[in-house]
Amino acid sequence: MDELLRLITRPAGAPGAGADGVLAWLRTRVDAEAAVVGTDGAVTAATPGFPGEVLARPEPAALLGRLTAGRLASAATGDGPRALRLERIGARAPYRVLAVLWPRPPDRAGAALAARVCGVLDLLFRAGETDAARREYERKARQVRLGVFMALMAGDILLARRMSSGARPPLLDCERLRVHLLRCAPADRDRLARAYQDGAGFHGRALMVRCPVYDEHLICLIPDGEPLAGELRALVGENPAYALGISTDQPLTATAEAYEQARHALAVARTGEDRLAGYEGREPLDRLLPPGPAARWAAALLAPLEPLPGVAVEVTRLALRFPRAGVARLLGLSRTTVTAHLRRVETALGMDLRTVGDRATLHLALALPPGPPPADSRPAPAEPPAELPAEPLAALLATEAARRWARALLRPLAGPEQARVRATVHAWIGANTDVRRTALALGISRTTVTAHLRRAEGLLHRDLSATGAGVHELALALRISVSSPVGDSGQRAQ
Repeated sequence: MDELLRLITRPAGAPGAGADGVLAWLRTRVDAEAAVVGTDGAVTAATPGFPGEVLARPEPAALLGRLTAGRLASAATGDGPRALRLERIGARAPYRVLAVLWPRPPDRAGAALAARVCGVLDLLFRAGETDAARREYERKARQVRLGVFMALMAGDILLARRMSSGARPPLLDCERLRVHLLRCAPADRDRLARAYQDGAGFHGRALMVRCPVYDEHLICLIPDGEPLAGELRALVGENPAYALGISTDQPLTATAEAYEQARHALAVARTGEDRLAGYEGREPLDRLLPPGPAARWAAALLAPLEPLPGVAVEVTRLALRFPRAGVARLLGLSRTTVTAHLRRVETALGMDLRTVGDRATLHLALALPPGPPPADSRPAPAEPPAELPAEPLAALLATEAARRWARALLRPLAGPEQARVRATVHAWIGANTDVRRTALALGISRTTVTAHLRRAEGLLHRDLSATGAGVHELALALRISVSSPVGDSGQRAQ
């Protein structure tokens, strides 16, 4: 029996593991074919020579029904010269059954060994059920953590509390946090999340979320003072393939901004010597524009979206941050549905969201605080006040605040030592972020273009993924600057 117990402790998938290995062991000891019959009467494991049809005959089938129902513990019947013995596995319903077919009636020792094997199989199946329950718990815990994170990304703390009712994560009682974005092997994410997970499925006052879009990202929401922040830094020091981007300290309601900051910081960390970087960006452009004129411009631009379903606008918001395939995965939609929603928005706005200019314009409009709707989209009062016209975007971008913002963002590219990187960045935006077209325009290789862009990420402290906020900021900054190659392809933006 010691040999049999060692056999069932082998890892799942290893040779001889599981019920098949136990049955093979029994066959070598008693010279009989054996099978395990599941609770539904179907054979779930068997030795190669076990004749499944023998169990379909009337008498064995009737006995199996009584055994799986718990009305019998064991039974024996004949099949010509062969002897069939059925043993109930386990002491709790629903029951499985061990069927052993001997070429001749078994001796007492053989029958006893078959009965003892039932106990081993019961242990094996209980262990499997425990593993399945643990995996299901882990799956549900991941779903709750992701739901809480997505609610925080929308700035809805009340929704986050509702989603985790009964086991509210302590993070929701904190006022501020930093997002730590860890880049690691996809297989490491669950291992790391489990290593720091508490009994409630959270991570103390922190929250670790497997990114649903980027397979190599583990999102960690951590209030200041939590030991997890230091442990993540230590992990990066110990693993050359890891990198860590860290946001500034932000209110819980600004989780989305903290996440974007962490993405920018991670872009810098990927190429840094110690693979760790904090966010060093400045105030975003939407906070520097004159509030009234900017709000009127955004309201006028976005007014055509009012008749559209909310999901179309939400899909568009996400598509300005993530690849379309990632948006589909995040929302549980097909890529075709995501594309259909984006087409409706493009048609309503008169934009082409495949172009970086239009994406940057729409991203800016959506980032601005909502202003009053334009006069022609609401009923006029008896004595309407004078309504100021919506400011054109060109006028907003010509303000001194916008020019200072653009100069500050682009300053790291201004020196003569960065001339090649600067030329590549200009050409890349002018080529609508197409690396191949950029390479052809400059007469350099695509590898060189990519290397220049990675260098620009480090200098600008911006993530220049083709579908990220960093690209939108860069496009707007180049548009503001005198040498900008970017035009406004969306007619409604003006």
